[in-house]
Amino acid sequence: MTIDVTELADLGPTDRRALFDRDAGIDAVRSDVREIVDRVREEGDVAVREFTREFDGVDVGNLEITDEAERAYENLDGESLEAIETAAANVREFHEAQLPDDWREEFSAGRELGRRFRPIERAGVYVPGGTAAYPSSAIMGIVPAVVAGVEHVSVVTPPADEVNPVTLAAIHAAGADAVYGVGGAQAIAALAYGTESITRVQKIVGPGSPWVTAAKAEIRGDVEIDFLAGPSEVVVIADETANPAYVAAELVAQAEHGETSPVVAVTDDRETAEAVAEAVDEQAGEREREAIVRDALANDASGIFHTRSMSEAILFTEEYAPEHLAIIADDDESILERIDSAGSVFLGPHTPVAAGDYASGTNHVLPTNGLPKVTGGLSVETFLRATTVQRLSAEGLEDLAGTITTLAEAEGLEAHAESVRIRTADDGSTDGDSEE
Repeated sequence: MTIDVTELADLGPTDRRALFDRDAGIDAVRSDVREIVDRVREEGDVAVREFTREFDGVDVGNLEITDEAERAYENLDGESLEAIETAAANVREFHEAQLPDDWREEFSAGRELGRRFRPIERAGVYVPGGTAAYPSSAIMGIVPAVVAGVEHVSVVTPPADEVNPVTLAAIHAAGADAVYGVGGAQAIAALAYGTESITRVQKIVGPGSPWVTAAKAEIRGDVEIDFLAGPSEVVVIADETANPAYVAAELVAQAEHGETSPVVAVTDDRETAEAVAEAVDEQAGEREREAIVRDALANDASGIFHTRSMSEAILFTEEYAPEHLAIIADDDESILERIDSAGSVFLGPHTPVAAGDYASGTNHVLPTNGLPKVTGGLSVETFLRATTVQRLSAEGLEDLAGTITTLAEAEGLEAHAESVRIRTADDGSTDGDSEE
């Protein structure tokens, strides 16, 4: 049955809330996750092994599988290995361009200020897996940390009787220092607090199930995280020049992630909207995951919408703040200029979201659920710390003395003011910049 086209202006308050009030879906598992996290923190490897047996059906011996990842890389067939190496090289090149330079400048006479950047020491990356293969997620999580200069990158990925060799090979190719066959909430807890086998980290990144996301929410504060990501989502802005089959392909591609993945198309051309709906129905019927695709399309946060103008489509998209934004329109650059809130943008008819998912070089670990309004995706900066640096000369301090002491005394912090006065005394006896 063809998907209905909805007039955006006709949406009521309930329908609009469904579109804009998306969440990561973690409330239902939060209490169970809290128990898992607490037990792993207290019992270490014993709890990790118990939960792995319960949830994954695997009895693990050594949790560390770093050697297995190296062997998988060495034994992988040529075509798969070439794809991994190409994707990793492109991601590495893009992220190397993000490395910031330390800087120091003189802002006024005797007032020198600057910033310097240093990597965190230990990072943890969650790579979804088990019997499935997610080599792209391995590359996206590990490479930015390595490029940033993180000293030790630990990777956790769900166990199986045989962890997918493509995923393991990608983990090794990306540059992980240690790999552990652990998944779910117990993996996040192990990275956050450390166990007998797993080194504690300072920051955890990477996508996962609601159990993984809930665990990241639980340990946040004890350990830094990237963000709480929900199901993958896309908005496509199209005009009358767009090929409806291309628009439909983007919706179907995101929909196959899962039935909770929101997929949206907005266009100011009614004929295009109807053609997209027909193409979506046709393409969905050709996909192996048809049932999942159709469930995602029926999601309350999904839809094909006709707008009264391109401005209305743009305003809707800015409010939606999608993880992925594809713009297939004649004046795509002009449309882009009017949108600030999107995780990653794909311009033009020849730039499918899948390019960013796998090989263009940008990162596919992105904020969802409207979070692009306040944060960006995974990057080199995720793994860096910025330190400010300053130096004042005697003249520079003299120029600021009145401002500092006045504000310090207004706050009742007399010693702050005195720390300035002792340096600006008339006799100059404590002036470290004086010359003999």
